[in-house]
Amino acid sequence: MRQIVDGLWEVDIGYVHAHLVEVDDHLVLIDTGLPRRSGKVVGAIEATGHKLADVRTILLTHRHPDHMGSLAELVRRTGAEVVAHRADVPVISGDLPQPLHSLAMRLTAPFMKAEGAPVDRVLDGDGPTGVPGISAVHTPGHTPGHLSYLLDRDGGVLFAGDAATVLFGRLRTPPRATTEDVAGAARSIDRLAGLDFRVAVFGHGRAVSGDAVSRFRDHAARR
Repeated sequence: MRQIVDGLWEVDIGYVHAHLVEVDDHLVLIDTGLPRRSGKVVGAIEATGHKLADVRTILLTHRHPDHMGSLAELVRRTGAEVVAHRADVPVISGDLPQPLHSLAMRLTAPFMKAEGAPVDRVLDGDGPTGVPGISAVHTPGHTPGHLSYLLDRDGGVLFAGDAATVLFGRLRTPPRATTEDVAGAARSIDRLAGLDFRVAVFGHGRAVSGDAVSRFRDHAARR
C-alpha cells in the first residue's frame, strides 16, 4: 500500500490496484481486486488507522473479476453499499456469467471465478455516486458499463480503472484481449481528456501526479 495524496491510498493486489479514499470520517473503496484477496484490502484498511466498519461505500469500475473478485466477502465484512453501472450489474450480481470474448479470458477463467454480490446503487451514466465529492464518468469500451470516478480534491483525482493503463510510463488504451469495444475505449479516453484533474490512478500501472490530464490529452491528439 502507498499513499498517493493525502487521504488516498493505492492497494496493490497482485497485478491490479484497488484504492481507498478517506471521505470525512469514513472510507470509500474503489474496486476490490482479485478473488480470494480480501485480506490484502483488510490489511490496508487497518494500516490507514481505520476499522472495517469505516468502509461505507464500494465503487466498482467494472465487472471483470480482477476488479470485483473479492466484492462479496468484503461486503459481508463491511456492510458497505455497492455502486456500479447498470450495464455491468447482471455479471457483478452473479445473475449472468462473465463474458469470455477472447482466448486469454477463456484460459484464465478457471482461476478467476468471482462470487456475485448485489448492487445497491445502480448508475445509468455520468453523475453523482452518493458519495460527496466523488462523481461518476461513464467510460464504456473495456466493458459496456465501465465507470471512471472523479474526486473533487487536490486539483482533481481521476480513478481511471481500466479505461486506460500506464505501461513504461506511457498512457495506453486497455488491452485488446480483455476489451469488448476497442474503438469505444479510445473514445472514452478522449472523454477523460476533456476533464480537469491533476492526479490519475489506474487499475494497472503507476499513478500519475501533476497535470495528469495532459497524458490523456496527448493520447487523444495522437489518434
